[in-house]
Amino acid sequence: MTSIEKHPERNVIRVQLAHNVALKGMTAAQMQELEPMLTIVDCQKGEALLNQGVHEMEQYFILDGILKRVVGNQEAKEMILRFAEEGQMETSYAAWRLGTPAPYSIVCVTRARVAKLPLREWVVFLERHPGVKQAFEYEVMHHMSEIMAHTITLHLLDAPGRVKRFLRKHPELEERLPKKELASYLNLSAETLSRLKAKGKI
Repeated sequence: MTSIEKHPERNVIRVQLAHNVALKGMTAAQMQELEPMLTIVDCQKGEALLNQGVHEMEQYFILDGILKRVVGNQEAKEMILRFAEEGQMETSYAAWRLGTPAPYSIVCVTRARVAKLPLREWVVFLERHPGVKQAFEYEVMHHMSEIMAHTITLHLLDAPGRVKRFLRKHPELEERLPKKELASYLNLSAETLSRLKAKGKI
């Protein structure tokens, strides 16, 4: 973990943060206030940034790579709720606000770099900057709406329909996601996904 000020790629990181969906509306003064609170972390594929069930939570701004939000049960069965790539964010803000444990894990699908800070510090920052808070909470609600639509899709659409919807909604992720991860997200086996592709159904 490195502070932005001490990071050898700090200039690139500052540009990436300025384009992040949750931060792009911030003023230079607000960014200057936030920057010392952030640490930069490089993560390996498969590494968990947040574990389901914990109470200590952080806010993540994705600089490079892809993360997934995943929920598991006691039988180790998992469901991927969403993917997030560079320029986006990940959070467990709703759980933190409610005082409940993290309801899901946040895991790296690929090698990734994130800027992070403790959620309690991020919330204090938001309280000082209502405009940033409004934009951030809109993004949180957008995530929840996206996950709800995805969950409904798993029940209402057949396998080709699910794949086609994903390709329409997230064309930029098709070539970047491991087939196993995409298949899991769509509640398919990797073999079924390959078969649909081979038969020209997707």
